Amino acid sequence: MKAWAELTTDEQLQLRLDYQAHLDSLPPTCSLDDKVTAFANWLAERDVGFSLEDVSRRRPRD
Repeated sequence: MKAWAELTTDEQLQLRLDYQAHLDSLPPTCSLDDKVTAFANWLAERDVGFSLEDVSRRRPRD
């Protein structure tokens, strides 16, 4: 399994776009934990590892 952080920006973007199409067919949820778990499970089916630590955080601007 390849880690999310090891993917290129373009690979991550394509997976996000593909996941959005899948997500549009599911009921909405507000829980961040549920969202991360669902995304991680979907990625695992594509041999990509993802966890809460991979969630982007805004970084302070200099």
